[in-house]
Amino acid sequence: MVKFYVYFAVIVSGASVLAIELLGTRVIAPFYGASLYLWSALISVTLAALATGYAIGGRWADRGPRLGRFALVIGLAGLWIAVVPWIRFPVLAAAESLGLRAAVLITATVLFFPPLTLLGVVSPYAIRLMASSLSVVGTTAGNLYAVSTVASVAAALATGFVLIPAVGVYRLIFWIGFALISTALFGLVVGRRRAAAVLPLLLAIVAVLLYGRTPALTADPESALVAVSQSAYGEIRVVDWDGSRCMLIDGATHTVVDPETLESRFGYVNALDIPKAFFSGPEEMLLVGLGGGSVVKNYAQEGWRVEAVEIDPVVTRMAREHFDLRPGEAAVHNMDGRQFLITYDGTFDVIILDAFGSSSIPFHLVTAEAIGLARSRLSPGGILAMNVEAVGWDDILVRSLAATAWRVFEHVVVLPIVEPPDQVGNLIILASDRELELPFELPLPEGRFTAEYDRAHAWDNRFAADTAGVPVLTDDLNPIDVWAERINLEARRNLHDYFDTEGLIW
Repeated sequence: MVKFYVYFAVIVSGASVLAIELLGTRVIAPFYGASLYLWSALISVTLAALATGYAIGGRWADRGPRLGRFALVIGLAGLWIAVVPWIRFPVLAAAESLGLRAAVLITATVLFFPPLTLLGVVSPYAIRLMASSLSVVGTTAGNLYAVSTVASVAAALATGFVLIPAVGVYRLIFWIGFALISTALFGLVVGRRRAAAVLPLLLAIVAVLLYGRTPALTADPESALVAVSQSAYGEIRVVDWDGSRCMLIDGATHTVVDPETLESRFGYVNALDIPKAFFSGPEEMLLVGLGGGSVVKNYAQEGWRVEAVEIDPVVTRMAREHFDLRPGEAAVHNMDGRQFLITYDGTFDVIILDAFGSSSIPFHLVTAEAIGLARSRLSPGGILAMNVEAVGWDDILVRSLAATAWRVFEHVVVLPIVEPPDQVGNLIILASDRELELPFELPLPEGRFTAEYDRAHAWDNRFAADTAGVPVLTDDLNPIDVWAERINLEARRNLHDYFDTEGLIW
């Protein structure tokens, strides 16, 4: 029975490690964004914790392996994990002022280093419990590490492919903790440590269960959370706040509309109408990055044939259910934008790349190779438009994207939306082999907060970016994740100030 239990405990612990690592991204990303730094921090914390656990576990085992201690370690790890849904927000908020890199590293360490260290203790301790002689210690170690690794692989696949979208992040974290506590209790029973050891763990289980229901992410219109869903790509929320309806992906706004008329309140959406003015009538447009469908609507209502590419089917569903995106307005393809450009054999008059959020800019969509691929899918005289978020008009990200577009196209111009020019906000980069001069003057705006103003402001302030000394982005060399850190941090601070209610957007 002891042998069976040790293998069972190693399987549960091994499965928990990879599941926790994946779930950690969903705990932190809505607050800080799913950046390269987040993944680096979680991977580093996981490896450091396991290394620490291996060292501690080996030393504890050499002092005399005891099944009760082995079970207690697993139980403590489970207890810590089970309370993560409740302690996450104070930790996230406390680290916000430290800068993005330090914040994600510290929050990942505080939330996940202790339980992962305890789970690291399990394998070397299990080897010592199971090895009956030196002649079989190698076989014992190999078997235990093999079953632990297989369990980790199975858990990683199940967590990412099935459990996160089906169960939800915080319920899943809680049940992983509960599974570890239950495994520990089972071990204490097997080890015949009855009242003295079992009672504290039973009390811990009851305390966790009575602490309150796991803070699952469910829609609650009374608190302004209209809809929330976990997908394979991120956490998507629809929020009614301050007179607007917003779609947030991993805590960053991707769509803002009037909740009654569903007209966009993002200035850049109105400015993306400008490419239409270069053509005498409705043509064909490709949009990469659907969001709530505001750009689609602006083109479809003027008779353009629109194709849209959105990698996340949950985003598409949210756009249809909560932003009134209709099937007749666009043919939506749920796939990667670059893959669509590779496989599609037709052409478009306008291609709009609007898949760039503050925290995560898909690097493979902004390289010279990707922009060249987009150019090959443009009809003669076609226009490529890229919407990006940056800190100021002169941001290196804007200048480098312009330099990259100039590598492919003959004419490139930047249309600023953000005001004043040193603040975080949107800019649009237009690129084409045709002269980028409008055949007529844009209508004069009737007021400051109008679509006409957004378009006139962007066009009247157009400029050619200074590309001296900036790199051209390629598939081989692309530092855009590094540049996005500063943008993400500034944008997140603004968002946290705007959505000042805990639990609404993270």
